[in-house]
Parts: sequence; C-alpha cells; structure tokens
Amino acid sequence: MELFFQIFNYSLTIILIGICGAWVFLIKSMSDSFRLTPYLDKFENKSKITPKVSIILPARNEEEFIIKCLDSLIDQDYKNYEIIVIDDSSEDSTGEIISKYAEKNSKIIPVTARPKPDGWMGKNWACMEGYHKATGELLLFTDADTKHSKKVISLAVSHLISFELDALSAIPRMITLDFWTNITLPMISTFLHTRFSALNVNNPAKKTGYFFGSFFIMKKETYEKVGMHEGVKHEIIEDGALGKKVKELGYKMKMVRGEHLIDAVWARDKGTLWNALKRLMVPLYLQNGKIAVGIFFAVLFLLFIPFPVLATSVLSQSEDISAKIVCITAAISSALIYTGSIVEVKMGLKLKTVYALFAPLGSLTVVLGFLSGLIEAKGTSSISWRGRKYSMKDHSQDSIKV
Repeated sequence: MELFFQIFNYSLTIILIGICGAWVFLIKSMSDSFRLTPYLDKFENKSKITPKVSIILPARNEEEFIIKCLDSLIDQDYKNYEIIVIDDSSEDSTGEIISKYAEKNSKIIPVTARPKPDGWMGKNWACMEGYHKATGELLLFTDADTKHSKKVISLAVSHLISFELDALSAIPRMITLDFWTNITLPMISTFLHTRFSALNVNNPAKKTGYFFGSFFIMKKETYEKVGMHEGVKHEIIEDGALGKKVKELGYKMKMVRGEHLIDAVWARDKGTLWNALKRLMVPLYLQNGKIAVGIFFAVLFLLFIPFPVLATSVLSQSEDISAKIVCITAAISSALIYTGSIVEVKMGLKLKTVYALFAPLGSLTVVLGFLSGLIEAKGTSSISWRGRKYSMKDHSQDSIKV
C-alpha cells in the first residue's frame, strides 16, 4: 500500500510540474500581449479620406443598455456615417427606444428584423438584416451593450486606411456587473492571450483570426467576399468564426487594444455568465467529442486541481517525502494560478485585486460551466442564448478549433 501511494504521489507531482510549466507559459503570453499589442489610437495617420461608415447594431431585449450605446454613437466626431439599429424580435421596450431615437436623429436607421429562418443564430440573422440597409463603404459591427468614446470611429477608419487593412477589431474593456463574473472572467481571459492573442492575429504566418463582436470594422467588399454573416449563420460564436474566415482567405486584418476607448458588458448576471461558459464548450464538442472531453480535463487540472491537492496535502501533514513533494509542487502551481489571475485583473480587466483572491472559486465556476456545456451538447446538442434555444445537432461549429 505504501508503494502504491508513493507511485501515486510521484505521478501527481509530474502532473503538477506540467501545470506549473503551462502557467509560466500563460503568464509570459499575457505579459507579451499587454506589452506588444498595438493601440487603436497610437499610429501615424496617413488617411486623407472619410469614407461612409455603416454601423450595424443588432439588439434583442436590450432596454437596459441600448440608450447608453446609442448616445455614444450619436456623439461621434466622425461625420460620414449612419447607424443601422436592428430590433431582433425584442420582447421588451427595445423597439420603442429605437423608434424614438430614429425620430430625433436622422443618422439612425431603424430596422425590424423579419422572423429568423431555421438554421440561423439570431444575432447573425439580425446582422444580415442590417447589412441589406447599409450604404457605407465600411461596415462597423458592434453590440447594444457597448459604449464608445467620441473619437473611436475616426480612429478606426484612419487606422484601417493608414495600414491598408481589410478588417480591424479592437479589444474592449470588459465590464462586469456581478460578483460571479468578476471572479470568473480573469480565469477565462487568461486563455485569450494565448490562442486568440492579438499577436497571433496580427502575425501573417499564423492562421489565427478573431473578431471581438463588440467592435470590428471591415471593408464592405471584404465582408461580401468572405460570405457575410450568411456564411457563419449557424455559428454560436459568430464573431470568432467571421474573423477566422477573413484571415484564412488571405485578407489583411489587425487586432488592437481599445480598452480605454470602448466598454463592453461581458455577462449581465450569473445566468448569462453560465450560458456564456457553456457556449464556449459546445463548438468544441460538436467538432470532436473525445478531444473536447480531453480539453475539459486539461482545463480542470490547469485551473482547479492544484487547490484541493494543496489543501489535502497541508491537512494530511504526512511525513512521507513523496507527499511533501506533492505539497510543494501544488503550492507552486497554486501560486502561479493566483499570479496569472492578478496579472489579468490589474493589467487587463482593471478590476479590484481582491477578486483575484477568489481564483479557486472562479476556476471551479469555469470548470462546472464547461462540464454543463459538455453534458448539454452530448444530450441535446442545444444551447440557450438571449431568450432563444438553438438546436446544434445538424451544424458543425468552426469558430473555435480543437
């Protein structure tokens, strides 16, 4: 029995050392991302033209947020633009708010989306409905829970033209509204600095392409050539899928930092947070169930396992050398998880440091959300989002690759 426990402890030690190595890599990737990602407003402006911009703003049940969004878009210093606001079958006062704003401001073009056809995700359909009304040379897609600084359109257009880009996406400041999002988002955001890092998106040698749905602008002709939202109509994470297509088809795209210029709500409450976590796992499972399960266990060990292992080791007070080594490696890996969370909270999300102290609880929330997504995808292949339930059985997902 003693031999068995030693073998177990040394095996666990090897796993924990691997977790430590992974977190060293993640923390370095985060640091590089914060240091090296270009800013939306720091560039040499070579643009001398002001092409018309069509802002496409889909909205479903957004009465709580859309007023601030519209106010920020109306107050832009750019002159040549229109705001196409699509009421996507809202069940609250969103449609009425859009109509009142349209009566007062000629830049706002209200659109009532037709009933969503089968096989479409709601937001994707609403974006297509808005596109049909667009008259601009450039299309700017944003969300109704996003707030923009006064000069953001001018900067985006100038940046796009100065660098001769086909598409540009800006990283927003993620606004959190409740405790659970405050402690969970730092753990999720860590991974955005690796696979979906701006450094990868901006590297022509990398295949990574990604858009932040809260803010991306592209040439209308580019949008049409990559298939528009119709080409990603069944995608749960449509912004990621569209950005991926733009990069894969050889168009020039760039991701920049815009946290000081754009605010976007990531999750409104614990219910939308839970659904957001689940919808990150569904695309992976629909591509390859076995690999998705493997990714779940990798996330489980990477984010959470060091904490209970450390607690168990400390409480057991074993004098066995293998147990002490487990305790030490668990302590180091736990400290690295805390370090990663603190770096993200302070440098990325600009939250209070105290939220990083809840890293074990935030990690557990992510793990349970992913597990729920796996179970739901395996059982019904459906997901709830913005008051709608979508069946995914007949649709592969391409927004996130396994």
